[in-house]
Amino acid sequence: MKTSNVILALVVVAAVGAGGYWLGARKQAGNDTASAAPPSAAGAAAAPAKTRKLLYYRNPMGLADTSPTPKKDPMGMDYIAVYEGEDQDTGTAPGTNQIRISTEKIQKLGVRTEAASMRALGQTVRAVGRVEPDERHVYAISPKFEGYVERLHVNVTGQPVARGQALFEVYSPELVSAQREYIIAAQGVQAMNAAGGEAQAGMKQLAESSLARLRNWDLSPEQITALVKTGEVKRTITFRSPVSGIVTEKKALQGMRFMPGESLYQVTDLSSVWVLADVFEQDIALVKTGSMASVKINAYPDKSFSGRITYVYPTLKAETRTVPVRIELANPGQLLKPAMFAQVELQVGAKTPVLTIPDSAVIDSGTRQVVLVQLQEGRFEPREVKLGAHTDSYVEVREGVREGEQVVVAANFLIDAESNLKAAIGGLGTGPTSSPPAPATGPAAAGPVGASAAVGHKGQGTVDSIDLKAGTVSLNHGAIASLKWPAMTMEFKVANPSLLKDLKPGAPVSFEFVERQPGEWVITSLTPAAAQAGTAKSPVGR
Repeated sequence: MKTSNVILALVVVAAVGAGGYWLGARKQAGNDTASAAPPSAAGAAAAPAKTRKLLYYRNPMGLADTSPTPKKDPMGMDYIAVYEGEDQDTGTAPGTNQIRISTEKIQKLGVRTEAASMRALGQTVRAVGRVEPDERHVYAISPKFEGYVERLHVNVTGQPVARGQALFEVYSPELVSAQREYIIAAQGVQAMNAAGGEAQAGMKQLAESSLARLRNWDLSPEQITALVKTGEVKRTITFRSPVSGIVTEKKALQGMRFMPGESLYQVTDLSSVWVLADVFEQDIALVKTGSMASVKINAYPDKSFSGRITYVYPTLKAETRTVPVRIELANPGQLLKPAMFAQVELQVGAKTPVLTIPDSAVIDSGTRQVVLVQLQEGRFEPREVKLGAHTDSYVEVREGVREGEQVVVAANFLIDAESNLKAAIGGLGTGPTSSPPAPATGPAAAGPVGASAAVGHKGQGTVDSIDLKAGTVSLNHGAIASLKWPAMTMEFKVANPSLLKDLKPGAPVSFEFVERQPGEWVITSLTPAAAQAGTAKSPVGR
């Protein structure tokens, strides 16, 4: 009985195992069929995303420097990874010197453009000057005979006087004698009316010469008329102002003796004045006689005086390299005082329209002027231009841009940093630039990559000396293949003084450097060289 039960139990276990094996085999076959069949919509959604291919790492500040491995720049910022499909989002377009910027980045950078257009390029030349009296309205009162100042009617410098107003009275023995001679000659003419011939003619000639002498001594017609009518000799003669103005000089003193030709008073008419502006040598060709000028005086900041250029002086002041320019302007109320400081703006420039662009569109490197022309949305082309006349806001373009083309007037320097503009500009006149670099492998990884070959360079060497104050380091480096330099000892500047921290003479280093300007080599990365097995040797034998 017990034997039967055992046999029955074994049969049941075997049946259960066979059934489980059959079910498992069927399930596995179903899975194999499902994997071989085309994926359904749900299966496609559950499939893992395709991994993007890493191309290289680019400098975060837009320098022409890339790396096949992650690294930091001298400021401690991480290099930015560039994946396949992203290399054309920002940078130089393959086969051209054009620049591509994504629409999103254009909006973030705040890029604005403006069309090159024709306009009359008026220009303002600014100069400093001073107020001077009009030389044609300055009068000196100088007696033509010897005498004495008997009385002063105007005895203060700066006193306003009217035309014909008495200034002073003088006594002169010569003047008294001349009056008596005329009176005697006049009486002789009357006495010889009945006589004829030469005696009467001679007496008339004597009277006329005596009268002419008085007139030549600047006696007024009224004084001479009174002398002829009354026949009385005046002891003193009064001198009057020849013009309305201001007494700008007074040398006469009560009772003083004066000599012929000595200037006793000076009267200046200040109803109109001159402004003598000192225009710089480079601007003088733009200044023309007859042009309008605006004059401002520090004493009256809310007022502007208008005048006209009447004369450009033919001489240059060697000390200041300026040419005086005369401006005439009215002086109502005599607000403008001689010797006042003036700020002058001269409106000059051609009236013929020329092709212009905003001044902010020009990127000036010192050796060339470049503008960014928008070809289409997100695509820009750097062009070298030749410029002409300037104003405060616009500049004339003689070559490089056509009328109607859109030029970048805002954020052009940000595009420079964002898109490695240096590489694109480097292609101007030298053919298309190369495409964005692929990650370097093997020995090529130590050299420049792609577009950075023209800008960034790498090398190895040992530290010869350090100057922390000047921010320089002298390196005994090996050959630089990208520049075809032989091994030598050379001094470099560093982009950041922190690169010299903990650096000691004799230490082996790896470094990267760029040419910031002609002849100026700047290290952007400086790291200790990896320890080598055995005794490490410098690239340059010592």
